[in-house]
Amino acid sequence: MSYFVQRLLMIPIVLIALTFHEFCHGFVSSKLGDPTPRYTGRLTLNPLAHLDPIGTILMILTGFGWAKPVQINPGYYKNPKWGMAITALAGPISNFVLALAAMLVYTVIFIINYKTGLFSGSIYNISYFVLLFAQVNLCFMVFNLIPIPPLDGSRVLGVFLSTSAYFKLQRFERYSMILIIVLSLLGVFSRVIGTGVDLVLNGIIDLCNAIVQAVI
Repeated sequence: MSYFVQRLLMIPIVLIALTFHEFCHGFVSSKLGDPTPRYTGRLTLNPLAHLDPIGTILMILTGFGWAKPVQINPGYYKNPKWGMAITALAGPISNFVLALAAMLVYTVIFIINYKTGLFSGSIYNISYFVLLFAQVNLCFMVFNLIPIPPLDGSRVLGVFLSTSAYFKLQRFERYSMILIIVLSLLGVFSRVIGTGVDLVLNGIIDLCNAIVQAVI
C-alpha cells in the first residue's frame, strides 16, 4: 500500500484515537465530581472539540501526538493527586481498549476467511486498516505514558512523588512541550514507543492466537 494511501488512512484513525482519548479524560474527571469538562464542552465525541492542530498533524505523520488538553479542576476530587492520576490513566487505557477491540475484529476476519476460504482485495484492505488502527492507538497509549509534563505519564508519576517534587515536575511543563515536539520530529521517541507497542501488541496477539486455536 502506498505511503499516500497510508497517510489518508491515518486521518480517520487519528480522529477516533484522539477524540476517544480526550473524551475519556473528561468522562472520568466528571465521574470523580469535576463539572469542568461538561461546562467546557469536552464531554463529546465530536473531534472538533478535542483536536490540537500541531498534535494532530504529528499524529498523522509520525503515529504519535496529542490533542487539546481537557480542562479539569482537581479541587473537586476527594484526593486530588490520585484523582489526577486516575483521570490521566483514562486516556491511555481508552486507546488500549480501542486497540484490543481492533485486534479482536482482525481475529474474527481471519477466522471467517479460514472457515470460508474467501479472500478479496476488500477484505485485505479492511484487515490492513484494522491492524493499523490497533498499532496507532498503541503508539498513542505508550507515548502518553511517558512521564514528561504535560503527558499523562507525568500525572501518574505524581502519585509516587512528594508534593514538592510533583509541583517542581509540573513547573517544567512550560518548556516541555517544545522539547516533546523537537524530540518527536527527531525520532528520539521512536525506539521507546516501538518497544512498548511491540510488548503490548505481542500480548494481544497471543490472546488472539488463543482464540483462533480454540475456534479452529
